[in-house]
Amino acid sequence: MTFSIHGLAVARGIAIGRAVLVASSRVDVAHYFIQPEQVQVEIDRLRQARDAVVEELKRLQHELTAEAPPELGALLDVHLMLLEDESLSSGVKHWIEKRYYNAEWAVSSQMEVIGRQFDEMEDAYLRERKSDLEQVTERVLHFLKGGHSPVVRTKPHVRPQQELQLGDTMDVPLVLVAHDLSPADMLQFKQSVFTGFVTDVGGKTSHTAIVARSLDIPAVVGARSASQLIRQDDWLIIDGDMGVVIVDPSPIILAEYGFKQRQGDLERERLTRLRLTPAVTLDGQRIELLANIEMPEDADAAMLAGAVGVGLFRSEFLFMGRQGNLPEEDEQFEQYRRAVEGMQGLPVTIRTVDVGADKPLDEARHDAAHLNPALGLRAIRWSLADPEMFLTQLRAILRAAALGKVNLLVPMLAHASEIHQTLALVKQAQLDLDVRGVPYGNVRLGAMIEIPAAALSLKLFLKHFDFLSIGTNDLIQYTLAIDRADESVAHLYDPLHPAVLRLVADTIAEGAAQGKSVSVCGEMAGDVSMTRLLLGMGLKSFSMHPSQVLLVKQQILRADTVKLKALAQQVLASEDPAGLLAS
Repeated sequence: MTFSIHGLAVARGIAIGRAVLVASSRVDVAHYFIQPEQVQVEIDRLRQARDAVVEELKRLQHELTAEAPPELGALLDVHLMLLEDESLSSGVKHWIEKRYYNAEWAVSSQMEVIGRQFDEMEDAYLRERKSDLEQVTERVLHFLKGGHSPVVRTKPHVRPQQELQLGDTMDVPLVLVAHDLSPADMLQFKQSVFTGFVTDVGGKTSHTAIVARSLDIPAVVGARSASQLIRQDDWLIIDGDMGVVIVDPSPIILAEYGFKQRQGDLERERLTRLRLTPAVTLDGQRIELLANIEMPEDADAAMLAGAVGVGLFRSEFLFMGRQGNLPEEDEQFEQYRRAVEGMQGLPVTIRTVDVGADKPLDEARHDAAHLNPALGLRAIRWSLADPEMFLTQLRAILRAAALGKVNLLVPMLAHASEIHQTLALVKQAQLDLDVRGVPYGNVRLGAMIEIPAAALSLKLFLKHFDFLSIGTNDLIQYTLAIDRADESVAHLYDPLHPAVLRLVADTIAEGAAQGKSVSVCGEMAGDVSMTRLLLGMGLKSFSMHPSQVLLVKQQILRADTVKLKALAQQVLASEDPAGLLAS
């Protein structure tokens, strides 16, 4: 039966495919595709893990004393019976053999399938046995975790969209469904086969959403119970424009969205003709369009989009998912070098590591004791708390600057003391390289304006830094006291709030008055509904995901900044900026 799930639209376009569920688990489960020749290896790993759990349970049974409650022995019997159940073992093998899931992913997927069967049982006692199933599978996952295979991504054959029909069981486009995805998860899926995704939680500017836009795939977040309502292999349509997920669509609905999908593809093709067109407004203002990237290989997408540089290289993605083994100087230098060379002489702005809040390094290091990590030890605070780690990164960035134009951007500064500490460590990193005789280049130093305190201390910042970059995502979050990853308050996250607009406008104006460049690198820069307003405020530098560059350029080519200045002043003076812009 067809039904719809509503969430937040965070990445444009239409995706059609079969659902792939990433089941939530108390065990950190690795999800990756294997090569066909690795199928038997994964099945062997599965068998070894299962045998190990069986042996463990039998040992526990043997060690039971006469004083032990009889229910405990019966519980172990149930667990052994579940391990020997054919529907569990054959189902797991199915995911490995037919979908090329790694063993851990296959186990969690089959647990999801059988778990739903338990949920539908009328007998209350049998329904409660689902917890036994979860305990058993988590034991198996724990054993599997001790011997991961190397991550190998493969792209199964996918037939053209027009050949797809409901009921097809051959290889088709896949849509990812999860309760939530960490930035590290998204990064792992970056080179994989998914044509879209949907999550239960998240906001429009959560990092899950941001990375989705960088992948240029349709996505809906904050869809609440999507991962419970959608089943493995359900046909899905993700409408990334409207924030709707359609489950089990009828042939008529499928055909309609197939047409919309093809129309979107044609529009993207037309936009590519603007790639080499300079971003100049109708009144002759040259606008700088830069790209935000997460990894060095993203430089290719930035070049293809016609970006004139990288306005934000999020270096934290090099630090994530490493179980505490942070990258050394040479490893970081190699990554920065690749990004600099990939931009072929165009400038690259590298932001120092920004972890914390919705970007923990990894689950093992994520401290749940911090009730509000967005206000805790994150970004520059984290770096200054570990000077050796910070110096390692600074040296790597300075070395990369010997190979091309590099800007160094510091996140979440608010205090004069933090500014002085940061500048002192940059000088220390230069001295370290001098002592070692290692070549390095000069960098322009920039600060992120993403805390209201910083936006209200612009003269201090412009005294010490060469440029400013407004991080609108956090600026909105901190100005309005809204957790941008929490869908329950997502409706209060408002980039057009008068207070937010005033802080952005004042930062742009103060930078212009002192002859220093100001860019916007948050999601506001890539939102075409905001382009004309930002131009009217005097913004000359936008930095966004490569997939958004051409859309924004199209708006710029049609804009007259002289006329837009009057619009910007009206909006800034209005109590209802959104209503004024919509009229």
